[in-house]
Amino acid sequence: MSDERNKMTDTDPQMCTDETARADAPRPPAGQALSTISRATYLKEAILQNLFLLCACVAVAGVGLIFLFVGLKGWPIFAKVGLLEFLGGDKWYPTKGSFGILTLIINSLLAMVGALVLGGPLAVGTAVFLSEVASPRLRELVRPAVELLAGIPSVVYGFFGLVLLRPIIAQMFGGLGFGLFTVWLILAVMIVPTIATLTEDALRSVPDGIREASYAMGATKWQTISRVLLPAAKIGIIDAIILGMGRAIGETMAVVMVAGNARVIPEGIFKPFLTLTTVIVMDMPYASGDHRTALFGVAIVLFIISMLFVAAIRVISRFGKEMS
Repeated sequence: MSDERNKMTDTDPQMCTDETARADAPRPPAGQALSTISRATYLKEAILQNLFLLCACVAVAGVGLIFLFVGLKGWPIFAKVGLLEFLGGDKWYPTKGSFGILTLIINSLLAMVGALVLGGPLAVGTAVFLSEVASPRLRELVRPAVELLAGIPSVVYGFFGLVLLRPIIAQMFGGLGFGLFTVWLILAVMIVPTIATLTEDALRSVPDGIREASYAMGATKWQTISRVLLPAAKIGIIDAIILGMGRAIGETMAVVMVAGNARVIPEGIFKPFLTLTTVIVMDMPYASGDHRTALFGVAIVLFIISMLFVAAIRVISRFGKEMS
C-alpha cells in the first residue's frame, strides 16, 4: 500500500499537495455547526414572516368585523318580525310594516340563473378556445380583451344597457325594455371574465401527457377536448362557475339601472323586477328605523349566500382531491 501511495505521489504531486492542504485546514470545534446564513438574513425573514401573518390576520379580521357590524345592525329585525316571516314573506313594503324578502330572493336567483345559462357556455367556450385552439398570436390578442371586461366598472355596463340595449329590446319585444332579459344579457357579459380565466387555468393544469395519450389513441382535437380535457378539469370548471354565480347575484349598479325595480315577481322576462342588492341601493338613502334595520337584514342574507358559495367551492375542491 505504501509503495502505491509513493508511486501516486511521484506521478501526481498536485494531488499530494491538495491532500496535505485539506489535512492542515482548521476544523470547527466539536458540536458547532457551520453557519452559512447571517443574523441579518434571519432577521429579515422573521420580519417578512410576521408581516405576512399580519396581512392574513387583517384580512380575516376585516371579514369578521364586517359580519359583526352587519349582524348587530340587522339582527333586531329578525327579533321583531321573525326569521320565517322575514325570509318567507312575499311583500316588501317597509313603510307599511311589511318586511318579507322572499320575492327579492326569488328575483335575485332568477337573475343569477339566467345570466349563468347565457354566460356560462360562452365563458367555457372562450376558455377552451384560448387554451386549446387559438394560435399564440391570436391568444395574445383575445386574452387581454377578455381580461379587460373584468376591469370595466359595473356602472358602465349599466349605462350601456340603459342607453343602448334597453331601447333595442323595447323596440323588438315591446314594453320599456326593462326586465329579466336585459339583466341576463348584461350579467352574462360581466361573468365571462371570471369563469373564462379560471376555466382556462383549470384546462392548462391538465398534464400534457393526457392530451398526448388521447391523440395516440386516435382521438381528434375536439374529441380530446370534449371527452378528455373537460372531464379532467371539471372540478376547476365547477369552481369557476360558482364564483361566476357569486358575481352575478351580488351585482348591484348594472342591475339597478336596467331591472325596472318593481317589487313583484315578474310575470315574464320583459317585465321589471327588484333584487336583494338593488333594494339596498334604492332604499338606504332615505331609510330610517325598522326600514333601515331591515336593509341590514337583507345584507346579512346576501352575506350568508356568499359564504355558502365559498363553502361550496371548498367542499367541491376537497371532494375532487379525495377522488383523485
